[in-house]
Amino acid sequence: MENVIVGCISAFIISFYAMPIIIQVSKMKKLYDVPNDRKIHATPIPSLGGLGIYIGFIFSLLMNADITPVIKEFQYFLACFTVVLIFGTKDDILILLPFKKFLGQVIIAAIVILKAGLYITSFHGFANLTHIPTTLAYFITGLTIVVIMNAFNLIDGVDGLAGSVGIVSTLTFALFFHLSGDHFYALLAFVFCASLVAFLIFNYSPAKIFMGDTGAMMLGLINAILVIRFINTAETVNLLPNASSPAMGFGILMIPLLDTLRVFGIRMMHGRSPFSPDRNHLHHQLLDKGMTHRGVALSISGFSILGILLTYWALPLGCTTVIVLQVLVFFTANFILHQIKDKQKGVATA
Repeated sequence: MENVIVGCISAFIISFYAMPIIIQVSKMKKLYDVPNDRKIHATPIPSLGGLGIYIGFIFSLLMNADITPVIKEFQYFLACFTVVLIFGTKDDILILLPFKKFLGQVIIAAIVILKAGLYITSFHGFANLTHIPTTLAYFITGLTIVVIMNAFNLIDGVDGLAGSVGIVSTLTFALFFHLSGDHFYALLAFVFCASLVAFLIFNYSPAKIFMGDTGAMMLGLINAILVIRFINTAETVNLLPNASSPAMGFGILMIPLLDTLRVFGIRMMHGRSPFSPDRNHLHHQLLDKGMTHRGVALSISGFSILGILLTYWALPLGCTTVIVLQVLVFFTANFILHQIKDKQKGVATA
């Protein structure tokens, strides 16, 4: 436990003191996220907060992790984090084409699966399926990594939102791994969470800095690694009912995942690229209802916590039933939100 405490403190301090330096340098070099017709912020804001998160996280992880039991995974995870830093920073400064960004995510997924050897090995009873053929397991795991990285990247549209939701998810995974004695993954999650907390001090509305693609995709990658490890190990330590880890893992990441898949579906139904910009995300809907950035971030984070608790309580119903209920609850809530929004428009028009 001592290395967790020291790691969290050092990660927080390093990231906290790195942020003002990055803000100052960004202003000197004019490295801004410039407002346009689809951006919510009205003034140029530095977008290299992900660099400060990375510095505090990596330094503290290297200084405090016992990597002996996980040397193979660790070296390749570190390579993946560095790849994210490189192409994420380039995108934050120069803008990458969506295809190049997607290619980078595929490369990262391949390293995690083929080199680190981390991939989903079983459905654990979801849809009455257990064992997965290796080729299918690789594909499903790669898709999971790419989708989660994009999910956190796409919800990073409101001050404090991605960081707040990320703290909820990584802290939940951290507590589970700590209770299960999985020390490396617990430290990984706790230390990253501490760096996120330091970043959020400068990112809550009105934001002084954004995490950018570097931070958002790093956040997505960390959560992808954690959820895959969680699905593979949760049922072996008697903290969850049998055949329930996919449902619990999905519940922890439910809001960013389902919101992203919903928006992707809407875009493709209209014959557009799933990566084309619009204002259909949950945070856009809440902003259109008149909520502030802080209100949106706190509300969606609160919904995430509620979803995690409800998922845990529902686990005895079985993996498949719980995942179906998660999807139904999310889309029912979204439908109700749309109805409220339409009524408000009708009243305003009248």
